[in-house]
Amino acid sequence: NTETAVLDVNLAFLENIDFPGTDIMFVYSPDAEHCQMICTQHPTCLFFTFVRPDWTRDTRNFYCYLKSTPTGTPNVQTPLLGVTSGYSLKSCDTRPCLPKVYQNTDFLGADYKTFFTADYEECQRACTYDPNCHFFTFINELFTQQNMRYKCHLKFSGSVPRPNVKRLSGVVSGFSHRSPTANPDCRIKLLPNTAFSVPDILVKDAASPEHCHGFCSAHPLCAAFSYSSEDFKCYLKKNGDYLPSEARAGFTSGLPTRFCQPDSSWLQAQFEGVDFLGSDIRFELMDDPDSCQGTCTEDPHCQFYTYVTEDFTGSVHRRRCYVKSTITMPAPPKITKLDNAVSGFSRRNCVKPLFICITLQY
Repeated sequence: NTETAVLDVNLAFLENIDFPGTDIMFVYSPDAEHCQMICTQHPTCLFFTFVRPDWTRDTRNFYCYLKSTPTGTPNVQTPLLGVTSGYSLKSCDTRPCLPKVYQNTDFLGADYKTFFTADYEECQRACTYDPNCHFFTFINELFTQQNMRYKCHLKFSGSVPRPNVKRLSGVVSGFSHRSPTANPDCRIKLLPNTAFSVPDILVKDAASPEHCHGFCSAHPLCAAFSYSSEDFKCYLKKNGDYLPSEARAGFTSGLPTRFCQPDSSWLQAQFEGVDFLGSDIRFELMDDPDSCQGTCTEDPHCQFYTYVTEDFTGSVHRRRCYVKSTITMPAPPKITKLDNAVSGFSRRNCVKPLFICITLQY
């Protein structure tokens, strides 16, 4: 039978059961529900094990282990106190509504703004109404260091697709065309052969200067950017009193767009001799890059793709279209226990059910 249903995600959890081995990677999660959503967004994760706060064997609390096997099921299940395991919900709409707050928990790092609020509820409201905020940590009135009490830390997590980019002959890469917009009133202004000589906030891989502009525009602390076409590096720059620049061949620089929807028609470009490494959902055999781009655009999970042409050195890989995605939901860079800290997420997406499954077969 096949039916549409709202799935109670808690039914998928196995308390004090470990799925040992077959790890893809680990990330930090505050609870099993968040871990499950991360697994669902990851292109190849099929199940997971989450190390809960009550785990006492070592310091791996809040570790979310993403896992996969060729069969799609764990090779073994073993009893283990302090962990929760479960499965990806790939068939579900996983727009992340994350209403919970986590007592005595610190979401470390990723701060872009701090101020004081009366309670964690006001801190969470501030995060929800600030479009740059993805999660927060609030220090309550019982915190040991008195001058830190009532402090609200708003934090940022990138949502722009971020492939690993490298040069490779015989391949063509590009992005899904689901949401490109042409906006002549908000064009991206680029400065060729120019590099800004101010400190970096961080460095990312980017396929083009326009892609780098997207990273900068999405980051609340990015004041400018410089892009190196030689190694595909995007340098997001700190704000300061001045913005010194210098002539440098192979670099393109620019400023973020804050108050209008920037022109994203650049997403329609194809990048010859460029590989978007890893993050594969699957591959299919196709005749040309345009067909691969169309397949990516039609797949709601695909963010970008790489097509292997007939000129590629390894014949076994020729004509393969790799559709790809990365995790874009909010994910703190690190989570630790901290007495009298309260952490949580923006509630902007909480107008819909947490998970809506399109079909369930049984």
